[in-house]
Amino acid sequence: MADSGIRSATITRKTKETDISLRLVIDGTGKTNINTGIGFFDHMLNSFAKHGLFDLDLSVKGDLIVDCHHTIEDVGIVLGEAIKGAIGNKQSIKRYGDIILPMDESLILCAVDLSGRPYLVFDGSFSCERVGYFDTQMVQEFFYAVSYSAGMNLHIKQLSGSNDHHIIEGMFKAFSKALDEATTIDPRITSVLSTKGTL
Repeated sequence: MADSGIRSATITRKTKETDISLRLVIDGTGKTNINTGIGFFDHMLNSFAKHGLFDLDLSVKGDLIVDCHHTIEDVGIVLGEAIKGAIGNKQSIKRYGDIILPMDESLILCAVDLSGRPYLVFDGSFSCERVGYFDTQMVQEFFYAVSYSAGMNLHIKQLSGSNDHHIIEGMFKAFSKALDEATTIDPRITSVLSTKGTL
């Protein structure tokens, strides 16, 4: 649920596979305290928060003895729920955000619509099975979980790139910048940006 007076949300989720506590502040400064047990995933989430200017506190106990799948997917679910909770009724937000972001040799396009209708279009490829202890096939699974839990239309497209670390980091940074734009309050929007009158 959203915390009173500020655009933030605290979400907890406990299953037989993961135990997650997450607090997201949309109008933050990029402060983080993140521990998922997967070093590369921590690095990506720190990049997400820093470049989107979101404050993110995240503690995860996952069944990493199995693999990284449940931890990464469930963090995506909880992060999506926190985004949805923090923006609340979407009053006066821009709704849309997009960017083409360079990360060394890689170039990533990301577009976000906080429409309330979940949909992911993901177009990227990786040459390695994992980066550190992070399975590269989990990148799409993570963004799928975020998009469906948040109720957002999310497009991520790799325009170029050969280094998996750069491609994945570019995707997380591009998503954060597009989300930051989409959640920005525009005083010209007096209700919600929709001809239906609701999002």
